[in-house]
Amino acid sequence: MAMKILGRILGATCVIAALTGPVWAQNPIPRYGETDKEMSATEKAAERDAERAYKRSLGNIPEQKSTDPWGTMRSDSAPPKAAAKDTAKAPPAKPKAKSADGAAK
Repeated sequence: MAMKILGRILGATCVIAALTGPVWAQNPIPRYGETDKEMSATEKAAERDAERAYKRSLGNIPEQKSTDPWGTMRSDSAPPKAAAKDTAKAPPAKPKAKSADGAAK
């Protein structure tokens, strides 16, 4: 019985070790306070060229129309004057609240 438990623990340890191996093989992650290495002149020039190419490519994108998904639901022919006249009149009367006690009386 003890050998089964020990075997399972040893097997789990091996699996975990096998999965953590690739993590250590990745590029080192800079720690807090570490400075970046200095770029060479060719790397700086390549970065500037890439930035310029990116900005040029943004100029090639055509201007997009504004989309109105509810545009077909609204009626553009609604008279705006009629709506203004209704709001200029007296405010609408408040409906009386009905309650169970009021209906029974």
